[in-house]
Amino acid sequence: MAGARAAAASSSPSSGSSSASSSSSSSSSPPQEPGLVELLKEFSRTQYRAKDGGSGAGNAKVERIEKRCLELFGRDYCYSVIQNVNGEICGHYPRHIVFLEYESAEKEKDTFESTVQVSRLQDLVNRSKMARCRGRFVCPVILYKGKHICRSATLAGWGELYGRTGFNYIFSGGSDDAWADSEDIAEDDCTLRADNQLFDKVRGHDIKLLRYLSVRYICDLMVENKKVKFGLNVTSSEKVDKAQRYADFTLLSIPYPGCEFFKEYKDRDYTAEGLVFNWKQDYVDAPLSIPITLTQSLNIDWSEYQSWDLVQQTQNYLKLLLYIINSEDDSGLLVHCISGWDRTPLFISLLRLSLWADGLIHATLKPAEILYLTVAYDWFLFGHMLVDRLSKGEEIFFFCFSFLKHITSEEFSALKSQRRKSLPARDTGFTVDDLCILKRSDRGSTTSLSSDFSLVTESSPGATGSFPYEPVDPSSTAAQTQAAWRKNHTSSPQTVPWNRPQQSEDRQPSSQGTMEAKFSSSSSSNHSDNFFRTGSSPLEVPKTRFSAPTERESRLEEVRSTFLATYSSTVGLQPGTSSPSGAIGGLLEQFARGVGFRVSSSTL
Repeated sequence: MAGARAAAASSSPSSGSSSASSSSSSSSSPPQEPGLVELLKEFSRTQYRAKDGGSGAGNAKVERIEKRCLELFGRDYCYSVIQNVNGEICGHYPRHIVFLEYESAEKEKDTFESTVQVSRLQDLVNRSKMARCRGRFVCPVILYKGKHICRSATLAGWGELYGRTGFNYIFSGGSDDAWADSEDIAEDDCTLRADNQLFDKVRGHDIKLLRYLSVRYICDLMVENKKVKFGLNVTSSEKVDKAQRYADFTLLSIPYPGCEFFKEYKDRDYTAEGLVFNWKQDYVDAPLSIPITLTQSLNIDWSEYQSWDLVQQTQNYLKLLLYIINSEDDSGLLVHCISGWDRTPLFISLLRLSLWADGLIHATLKPAEILYLTVAYDWFLFGHMLVDRLSKGEEIFFFCFSFLKHITSEEFSALKSQRRKSLPARDTGFTVDDLCILKRSDRGSTTSLSSDFSLVTESSPGATGSFPYEPVDPSSTAAQTQAAWRKNHTSSPQTVPWNRPQQSEDRQPSSQGTMEAKFSSSSSSNHSDNFFRTGSSPLEVPKTRFSAPTERESRLEEVRSTFLATYSSTVGLQPGTSSPSGAIGGLLEQFARGVGFRVSSSTL
């Protein structure tokens, strides 16, 4: 089936059909992303809802955002679109849900042939949506090596499931087509009301969709086995499914703090170092559980996970996800939390940016373009409630992009194993970077626990007092990293240059000792040989270094700098309640001087 081009498909986003359509694009884009300011302003003004389509200035902005996402996806991929224009499938998923099919060369743009049965995919989506909390079904969002990286909410509990099935039954005139299998359309309604049969049917559709997408690995970020409200189990999860319906999948329980915890991050002047989650709280009952086959090669002591600070925990979980998707099999990955719109987009966005920085996905997109795509699609169009989170100080969205400074090193690169095989042996003497790391290690660990929220209070850098400033065009920021990126940029993922010498972490471990080496969290995350742990300021300007930055570092730093410049000029940061009132002002002043803000003469 020949597909329409993305630009053409997105020019008429008001179609009311819920069928799937195919599209591709070859349109070009300017080097910078002029719509990023508009995107962040709209994002911080209102939550996106697919059912709110219609006329008006706000909707026109949303349509521009949706159209731009389709154009950016179409730059490197041929894809199909599942139409969700009025929120028929899910009220807080994109109105145009992109199903990436394969990477496309320029000559393939006008001869796109869909590789999926779009009617079958549409049917699976419609049937499976009831299995997940808020109807947020398993949705593929990244295509890497032919594998689908997916996102969703957790499994719906009996309360939500019965509530929604009853609602659908009443308002569908006494019938509900979403539950009818092609093999058993005449099945009596009474069987749907029996607990086991209802769960078998609903979760059976969910499993069919997972298998259709070739998903094998399911990573659950919940800190609970089941979400409980008012004494009732409102959600469930695959790991506690009593009938073990998901036993054929590889289940990973990797508990990660919810958005409420990021208020502590904001209150500590956006400092993640030393911020440790309190795992002793009553509602926390999900232990970390990872198959040993996935942990043996990562050199991380997972038994120490409750002592990791927010930086270490995010780094180690990201390493795990990267390891999974770089395995030899062709299996896909599902990442989910409870609702799938806070922790889930955090790791989906980090995965997308990390793989892009290696030149392995979205190969032709520039830093400002990939930033726009991940903010718009992974966060805004999938329903992250930025307005609500900002009002509560739960700044997980800001943390995501500030955190990029912690994943620039080669230990997070998917190309790492390839470089190890191709690099010749080198002198094992100390490098300049090695000496710098040794000097930093004398300072000791900054991580500790306390009896309440397990926080460590640190003095935030920056001068006291606030200052007025005039933002300049975000496209002018990070000029040095932008130049470095342009110098080394290539559209081929296989030819990404790497200039940084191999560091000592690439050396083979000693054969002495135990067969399975385990390292403490500080050795695996804080002091890896080719990774500089930056200071506590979220707006820290990159410091002078002895060696030239790698392609990966340059790309991620330009994304981060562009985000910080645009965020500061649109949304802004708020001072923490436990810090001096001028701390954030000092941080902003530091960042402004580093990336090009013009500070007025009245600055204190």
